[in-house]
Amino acid sequence: MKAILTGVLGTFALAALSTTALAETKLTIATVNNGDMVRMQTLTEDFTKANPDISLEWVTLEENVLRQKVTTDIATKGGQFDVLTIGTYEVPIWAKKGWLVALDGLGADYDVDDLLPAIRGGLTLDGKLYAAPFYGESSMVMYRTDLMEKAGLKMPDAPTWEFVADAARKMTDKANETYGVCLRGKAGWGENMAFLTATANSFGARWFDENWKPQFDQPEWKNALTFYLDLMKDAGPPGASSNGFNENLALFNSGKCGMWIDATVAASFVTNPKDSKVADKVGFALAPDNGLGKRGNWLWAWSLAVPAGSQKAEAAQKFVSWATSKHYLDLVASKEGWANVPPGTRTSLYKNPEYLKAAPFAQMTLDSINSADPTKPTVKPVPYVGVQFVAIPEFQGIGTTVGQIFSAALAGEKSADDALAEAQAATTREMTKAGYIK
Repeated sequence: MKAILTGVLGTFALAALSTTALAETKLTIATVNNGDMVRMQTLTEDFTKANPDISLEWVTLEENVLRQKVTTDIATKGGQFDVLTIGTYEVPIWAKKGWLVALDGLGADYDVDDLLPAIRGGLTLDGKLYAAPFYGESSMVMYRTDLMEKAGLKMPDAPTWEFVADAARKMTDKANETYGVCLRGKAGWGENMAFLTATANSFGARWFDENWKPQFDQPEWKNALTFYLDLMKDAGPPGASSNGFNENLALFNSGKCGMWIDATVAASFVTNPKDSKVADKVGFALAPDNGLGKRGNWLWAWSLAVPAGSQKAEAAQKFVSWATSKHYLDLVASKEGWANVPPGTRTSLYKNPEYLKAAPFAQMTLDSINSADPTKPTVKPVPYVGVQFVAIPEFQGIGTTVGQIFSAALAGEKSADDALAEAQAATTREMTKAGYIK
């Protein structure tokens, strides 16, 4: 009996050892709670089947919280994460600091040259790729075709802000909880300030002049912020100062927004009948302009990177390669349909007839991405790169502070003039402390 028991226990021990050996590398992945990333987590069996020695642990966070946690971890060399979801702002800055691993282990069949040049360029430093794009985006107008028609209007492919404001007010029916426009109001350098900075560019505004002097005391910023606050007061939903991407997506999909100007990546969600009550009533247009030669659209890629502090860089690059590959796009298409694959990363996707047929927003997305120029983001010359952000390390803190000031103005806590004066003072103080202003 003892011998049999020993044999049984030995078998269990071998099984346990075998299981441990198979899952010997655990990757901790920090990501944002956007729909495409949530979907990715449901499909990872495809990865773990092919890599039985790697297991995955997810830390899924709201956008502002993700940025804070990931920045703190990498700056302090905390080593909490093996794969980070970061964006076009962080990649070149962090790569320059030596905080990211160069992605030279993505595999022979990854096809780096297939990545869209506009997206790849923002993730590259000195010719090396430091993050792989999971999805790329610009911004555009998504609008209700039925409400536009009811208002007696026709949306141009390339509207002006004047047209958008007029249409928003005409589509608003507050008694029936229908609001002409939903725009970001939640504070954050990548939340309300992504929208407001891109919008301000089209009004002729800029964050800094060529000598790094903040420009919130100039008439272009006053025009942009006043336009936004007035429009949201007249045609926006209540509580807009708490609304970011996900909150406005929910409002639009529930039929409460006439127009939503936001990330092109949202197109597949607003046209998906499983997600949206108005899926068959959505049209698309380029982000608006003011006739000054700049549209209010941005350029961004949520991307996967490997922190230099990870002890599992080889396994991490395997995962990054899988999640941003052509194979992954095919996998999503097989499960969810071509319209729902992560957009904006690969040239081949925009030459795929199945995708073009399934995604009525494909060409508008590509045109929006290609029209954003991070090296010349504004009407007047500037010393910085970046469309909806300024590519300097200090911007994360400054942008969040200004975002909080402008969000408070949207909530009715201060006037546009007071908000701009505060933004000017706060930004001047930080830029002086950082040595940009002598």
